[in-house]
Amino acid sequence: MYQGKVTQELENSDPFLFDISSIDFMVLTHAHIDHAGRIPKLCNEGYQNPIYAHKATCDLCQIMLPDSGHIQEVEIEWKNRKRMREGKEDLPPLYTAEEAYACLQYFVPVEYDKIIEIDENISLRFNDAGHMLGSSIIEIWAKEDGKTTKAVFTGDLGNNDLPLLGAPTMIENADYLIMESTYGNRLHVRNEEKAKLFLDIVSETLDHGGTVVIPSFAVGRTQEILYEIDKLKDEYGQDEVFYKKYKTIMNSPVYVDSPLAISATEIFQKNMDLFDDEIKEKIKSGDNPLDFPGLRFTRTADESKELNESNEPCIILSASGMCEVGRIKHHLKHNLWNPKSTILFVGYQAPGTLGRSIVEGAEKVKIFGEEIAVNARIEYIEGYSGHADQEWLLNFVYSFIQKPKHIFLVHGELEGQEELKQKIEENTAIPVTIPSFGEAYELTEVPQLLEREEKFVNYDQVFLRLDVLDRIEKMKDQMEDIENVVKEDINTNDVDVIHLNHRIREIQEQIEKLMK
Repeated sequence: MYQGKVTQELENSDPFLFDISSIDFMVLTHAHIDHAGRIPKLCNEGYQNPIYAHKATCDLCQIMLPDSGHIQEVEIEWKNRKRMREGKEDLPPLYTAEEAYACLQYFVPVEYDKIIEIDENISLRFNDAGHMLGSSIIEIWAKEDGKTTKAVFTGDLGNNDLPLLGAPTMIENADYLIMESTYGNRLHVRNEEKAKLFLDIVSETLDHGGTVVIPSFAVGRTQEILYEIDKLKDEYGQDEVFYKKYKTIMNSPVYVDSPLAISATEIFQKNMDLFDDEIKEKIKSGDNPLDFPGLRFTRTADESKELNESNEPCIILSASGMCEVGRIKHHLKHNLWNPKSTILFVGYQAPGTLGRSIVEGAEKVKIFGEEIAVNARIEYIEGYSGHADQEWLLNFVYSFIQKPKHIFLVHGELEGQEELKQKIEENTAIPVTIPSFGEAYELTEVPQLLEREEKFVNYDQVFLRLDVLDRIEKMKDQMEDIENVVKEDINTNDVDVIHLNHRIREIQEQIEKLMK
């Protein structure tokens, strides 16, 4: 499921560009909505075969897919009110919460490290990807014409020093590797640095009477931050400076303000066997890293609203992590303008999202149609990302004893993919391909690009149309900025206004010509 740009989200309702009846089974690497979010749509359109996923992924999908369905219903209701005022017909949601529940019957839970025989020609093995609870690297063996070929699909690879979870499993051999590349051109802050950064940022804000708002992905990041807060006391021992900062945090309430995050935390607590060995030992000693005295859960909307009516310094963890939907938008509306507050980002912000705009230094943003000044302190601790950085993506490739013949890079922005491709080819001599959407390859000794199916022939034109829509959206924002300057800036030089008037008239004439 696309998340972020409005123009990309339009694609979520597009028809699938393949024959659904031709699919015998599905493998799901993990529960994050960008990977699992269109499964209910697929089932609505006729898919009724197995969906193999790790047990914890199945547990998480039981809460995440219906939550996504609820979001689809709420968002389409808002859009339809606008369409009704315009005299247009209502649109249906992508799928409903009820339809999301219905698709759960096809999920087949599996465990790590066990080979699953799909039939006499295909077998699978799920391995821990270290990205989130239940995330998997999938090995696929396929027999054809008496020959067995092995492909490895990484899904999303975890950051090697991610709190709670173990490091990604290293795979010994593969003929072909399909690997994610989210941070193909980036290096993370190492673990020991991010704990100190977190402590400093949060304690300084609380000392100044401010609120720390952490836009946090409900599943994964929220639980890791809770763990980080709990373990700070073990990081620095009895250091006096540390103890003062630590006491500041421990004396302040920590609110998890997301019903989904609360349910996900409960699932994490039920699957603690998947945590790394150090965490397991803490749990055995009676120290639950996902629970501590200042932790409070706000389940209802009224409880959430009360947080913004209080002046008490506190920490608020709220979804969504990219600030696109959910309660986080209310917390940003009430805190972004306040110089005492801090907005602390701890995860990847996709292009086109509100979170990305704030991280990149926007001076003003629109929330619920209202323009909000960005006066709060903005921080981004990249080391909390659930994705491997360039170093660990390369280490994953280096770890193969029998190296792949060919690597395909997916799930990343082009700039990062191209840099990662160059590094892999320079250091390993393994050829790398960055496939475009809709391309198909035959896995021969040198993979061959197959002729595009008819359904894909005009897809480049579709992307071009979406790019035009994206540019129109940006132009709307820019024109609104110009309008505000003309209305509000009484010091604007008359000569500048005359020049601006002339240029806008030229643009207006060009648009009128285009419309003809």
